[in-house]
Amino acid sequence: MASRLNPYISFSDDAREAMEFYHQIFGGNLAVNTFAEFGMADSPDADKVMHAMLETDQGFALMASDTPTGMQFDSGSRITVSLSGDDSDQLRRYWERLSEGGTVTMPLEKQMWGDEFGMCTDRFGVPWMVNISQPSA
Repeated sequence: MASRLNPYISFSDDAREAMEFYHQIFGGNLAVNTFAEFGMADSPDADKVMHAMLETDQGFALMASDTPTGMQFDSGSRITVSLSGDDSDQLRRYWERLSEGGTVTMPLEKQMWGDEFGMCTDRFGVPWMVNISQPSA
């Protein structure tokens, strides 16, 4: 396998719910492993997600985990996930689902560089950017 860059998102206690939400939106294969599955069955974190990975048919990959006891969770340290491409119908569907129950910080609309672009924060506190490329003239 070639090297690739994957966004990795930290959650407090809702990594499974968030990853299942993203799986519903993007499809693909979701693998979720708990701390118990990695030998920590007696831990207070046994049912938390130690590692989750979503790989989609479009080539998207998201990874995530819950923050274990003893480590501080800082929601400000999350990353922004960027979705971009030229399939406007698909990207608009993603935008609608991601922004539902969240906060739109910049509406998805035509920008000065010619593309449609928007920013939102989903209901789990993860910021997203969606850019729909316009055909070259």
